[in-house]
Amino acid sequence: MPSDPEEKALVRRLDRRILPIACLLYLFAYLDRSNLGNARLQGLPGDVLGGDPTGKKFDWIVSVFYFSYIVCQIPAVVISKLFPPRVWIACAAVGWGVASTLMASAYTFGSLVVCRLFIGIFEAGFGPAIPLYFLASLRWPIGLASLQFAGAFGGVLAFGIQHIDSSVSNWRILFLVEGLPPIILGIATLFLLPDRPESTTFFNERERKIALNRMNRATRGDVGATVNREHIYLAFKDWRIYVGGVIYFGLNSALASISAFLPTIIATFGHTNAIAQLLTVPPYATAAVVLIAFSRASDIRQSRGPFMATACSITGAGYLILLLAKHNVHALYFATFCITSGTYTTIGLTIAWFAHNLGSETKKATGIPMFMAIGQCGSILGSHIFPKSEGPSYTYAFLLAPTQMENARKDALYGKVDPNASVDTRELADKAPTFRYVP
Repeated sequence: MPSDPEEKALVRRLDRRILPIACLLYLFAYLDRSNLGNARLQGLPGDVLGGDPTGKKFDWIVSVFYFSYIVCQIPAVVISKLFPPRVWIACAAVGWGVASTLMASAYTFGSLVVCRLFIGIFEAGFGPAIPLYFLASLRWPIGLASLQFAGAFGGVLAFGIQHIDSSVSNWRILFLVEGLPPIILGIATLFLLPDRPESTTFFNERERKIALNRMNRATRGDVGATVNREHIYLAFKDWRIYVGGVIYFGLNSALASISAFLPTIIATFGHTNAIAQLLTVPPYATAAVVLIAFSRASDIRQSRGPFMATACSITGAGYLILLLAKHNVHALYFATFCITSGTYTTIGLTIAWFAHNLGSETKKATGIPMFMAIGQCGSILGSHIFPKSEGPSYTYAFLLAPTQMENARKDALYGKVDPNASVDTRELADKAPTFRYVP
């Protein structure tokens, strides 16, 4: 924490300018990424997907976002160092806002897929770039807490739109209402967000000197509109980034599934679609409070690992309840609180951890999207593990993915098997070449 009165005053001034804009951008980025879960309960599958009785088309619309998001993250964030942050972030916000708004005009599966692909492209230039923009570890989780508020706000908004009596489908109104604000925010960002300390007009010369001293206090590296190629190679050779990606993979499997399917999961408890939208609010609001509390505590202790482990345990407990308490609606609803609180908290701490452990800006600009890209592959998995036919217990989500992956591996090695043939398991048990798991 800054001790100099001038520095404290400068940090407060920056907070007042940056945090509201960043939090609003994060809020609408998350809404535009995850509003399909609400749109599903407002009739989108029936209007565009031919009813989608299996839910597979909807799952692909959810997951296609992550394909472009993953591919574009590393080049987008490295290139972002060559542009003023306000210009880069403004263009990203306007881009995903336009793509999200155009979803309201979709009449085919293909048009929804194209819009989702472009949302992924533009959000890839925003999400991983933001950790580079925050100077203190607490400010990043506070920005990320807006994601949970987005979930809560999205539930309230969807509940209100559900009750609009209009010739236009409710889900189309939802996309319009949630797609237009990022366009306006992007334009505002161009004029309101400060650039880097060495070039922004937001500072006078005294404030610029204080800000640069603050940036370089702990480490000195490449800053500003430069890219150090050697540090890009260092990022690709750093084993910690790949381990972080594996951790992030598991977290994003949980995040993508809960953000896309929470309204559907709650609806399977026996509630109407409108009430299910409203009941998504408390889990997200609780998650925001837990994230900020854990972030504050970890900042004071200057330790991330123990807090991440605790938050992960909360998530695990939630999934265990979801698996075992099949007919207890109250327990299942409590499980959604555990899953959202634990998952979002661990993700916030993980990103803050890496944002401060990679040294130079170029290595951060490469390493952060690297482990995020690896982790976002988990989002593709998470988009498919809560099919509507499995509610409310969703045993599929816990068992099917690993068994199908192992079956596919054996098929590739030994070929397809006759499902009616006898299998000799005396020697190798379930590892026998002709043994296949039942999903």
